[in-house]
Parts: sequence; C-alpha cells; structure tokens
Amino acid sequence: MRSFIFLLLFIGVFLQANAGVANSFDRKEFYKILKSGTLDEINNEISLVQSSGMVNKEAFEGTLLMKKAGLVAVAKQKLQFFKSGRIKLETAISTDSANVEYRFMRLIIQEHAPKVVKYQAQVETDAAFITKHFKNASPELQQIIIDYSKNSKTLNTKDLQP
Repeated sequence: MRSFIFLLLFIGVFLQANAGVANSFDRKEFYKILKSGTLDEINNEISLVQSSGMVNKEAFEGTLLMKKAGLVAVAKQKLQFFKSGRIKLETAISTDSANVEYRFMRLIIQEHAPKVVKYQAQVETDAAFITKHFKNASPELQQIIIDYSKNSKTLNTKDLQP
C-alpha cells in the first residue's frame, strides 16, 4: 500500500513538472532567440521545445536547428543541422499546410539562409500566404509578424491587415 501511494505521488509530481515545462514555452522568447540568439540560447530553446508537450514542436525544433546551423563552426555540422531542421520543418508544413506560423518560420529561415543551401524557393509563396492569411493568426503571432516585416525583404507591413 505504501509503495502504491508513493507511486501515485511520484506520478503526480512528474506530471506537474512536465506541465510546467509545457507552459514555459514562450513564443515571443522563441522569436527573439531565433532573431539574435547565441548558440547556448538556441541549444536551451531546442531542449525546451523537445521536452515540451507542444503538438507542433517539430516545426519549432526544425527552425531552431536551421538557425543553429549558422552558428556552429564546423562545415559538416552546419550541413547536418540545416538538413535535419529542414526535414522537420518541411514535414510539419506538409502535415499542416494551412498553418501561418509554419510558413512564417520557413520564410524567416529562407530570407536568411545562404544561397549555397538552395532554400529560397518558397519565399514569395510564403510571403503571399502569410499576407493573405494574416488575419487568421493569433494576435500574438500577428504582432510578431508585423515586427519582423519591418526589416523583411518580402513581407510588407502595410500589406498585413488584421
């Protein structure tokens, strides 16, 4: 009986700890780190995303891995991280092609990816999709997109209508 109570208590503590991790994901912090994070910040954010209970974590993890590729020094690692991240993000987009945030994450990476990786094919398509479906995004994501569009090569702030 004692071990059963201990087991229930352990499970309760474990579930509570996991709920705290899932709730600790901060979208604004994610985009801040994506914009100008250090390698350590990217690694910490990847760990946070991986351990979260988010249903769409593959897209976020993939985006972070591609950002990480630009921060590591070894060319082989750059390519490995970029390919792995690309697969995760593209898989998430193919699973939910109507998701504005996935397209936005891909646009960010495409606008900043070196030409050698040949990851710019959907820049215009994603920008048009984001502009068209901007009103369907959450208010928090809308503000993040507006802030990004101020320095974007393809997204224009005046085209974004809530």
